[in-house]
Amino acid sequence: MLKHSLVLSAAVSAAVMTMSAGAATEAERIKQLEQQLQQQQQMLQMMQQELQQLKAGQAAPGRAEPGRADPGQVESTAVHSVVQPQEIEAEAVAVAPTETDPLGFDIYGFVMADAIYDFKRVDPDWNDTLRVSTIPTQDGQYGEDGEFVFSVRQSRLGVRGEYDTPAGKVTALLEAELFGTGGDAGQTTPRLRHAWATWNNIGLGQYWSNFMDIDVFPNTIDYWGPTGMVFYRNQQVRYSFPMGDDEFSIALENPDTALTVGKFRDECAAELEENCDSVLNDVFRKYNDIPDLSIRYRDNTDWGHWQLAGIARKLGYERLDTGEKDSEFGWGVNASTVINTFGQDKLKLQLVYGEGVGNYMNDGGVDLAPREATRVGNSAEAVPILGVVAYYDHYWSDKWSTSVGWSTTKLDTTKGQDGSEFEQGQIAQINLLHYPTSGVLIGGELIWGEREDVSGDDGYDLRAQLSLKVNFPRE
Repeated sequence: MLKHSLVLSAAVSAAVMTMSAGAATEAERIKQLEQQLQQQQQMLQMMQQELQQLKAGQAAPGRAEPGRADPGQVESTAVHSVVQPQEIEAEAVAVAPTETDPLGFDIYGFVMADAIYDFKRVDPDWNDTLRVSTIPTQDGQYGEDGEFVFSVRQSRLGVRGEYDTPAGKVTALLEAELFGTGGDAGQTTPRLRHAWATWNNIGLGQYWSNFMDIDVFPNTIDYWGPTGMVFYRNQQVRYSFPMGDDEFSIALENPDTALTVGKFRDECAAELEENCDSVLNDVFRKYNDIPDLSIRYRDNTDWGHWQLAGIARKLGYERLDTGEKDSEFGWGVNASTVINTFGQDKLKLQLVYGEGVGNYMNDGGVDLAPREATRVGNSAEAVPILGVVAYYDHYWSDKWSTSVGWSTTKLDTTKGQDGSEFEQGQIAQINLLHYPTSGVLIGGELIWGEREDVSGDDGYDLRAQLSLKVNFPRE
């Protein structure tokens, strides 16, 4: 169309020039020039319209009309390979992702600082929390009474993400804190809390045990919490059955037997003419070859929830000197509930009982212990254990809250356990917490704990704690 316009314009101009050459008077030449100018203006307008149409066509190559298929779809893909980078980027933004659709990604955590005055004294590796099993039962065992402690070990950092994929929903969680345990006990070192991934209804990694109910943990600021609570982060594979608002899940969990050698911890078998540097503790070891099986059902209601969980375990042990192996059967039942009472208030209760489930307890548990006090012909026994939790979280207002409660752990110890071993513990707490603004908590807590040994010796601790917790801001 544009080519035709140019040819027509040239032909008209030539004709006008020919007429101009043969004109007789000046007036006729002026008139002819005016006509030529008018015709050229019309041609210019036509050319501008053609140019605008061409530009519009280039801005949307290969675009089909509404309701019609695009016959140039394959061809337009080839055109995209030679267009400018900014054009490719603009078109890519307009296309929805097809592989993964991120639903959310979050970096979270907090800094928490504790100032603690301990009126008694506990194991120095655990002096920034009241873990009941670390309370001494002998005077002066950890020094004179009275100790002041600053701590930042409760500080935490985590990342989590959630994605929709063609194969289903995927989630990931990675979380750590600064409270060292095990070989890092007493140190301010990073410690893994969770490394958990899910795909649809399958979960794999390290997370809260399927045998526990984390919602029973009260609104307190001491790190360790209720001694009689099932509290354990464990490596596991879990399948959760879809049940609407309710939950039913089955898990295979990492077996890790808490074993004690009891009375023979510090003895040498002189009567057997063995090296006195070699004690039973050097040859008596746990032996785990089958994962723990846990089942959990949770019913979520308008008034809160109730949960029932069970666990079955093979508690293996062996002697490294003889190669002998044996095992005991461990089992446990955990019933828990959180009841919404008035406003934001919550009543939190748990009752757990079993044999050989001590390492799933928050504190003081043991799974296997020597059955008898004699060395010859002795065997191991799964230790029965009872745990109770009863706490009440009260919210005076949006700015103030108080949590008060009590918890206990009691072991039915064996004849082969040493007199200095833990048999029973209890803890009681009360606090007053203030939330001056979003993401900030400051408050104080009074904590009392008691430990009783197999021998009957006991000890208690009393401490006061002041804490400031500041969450990392989120967008």
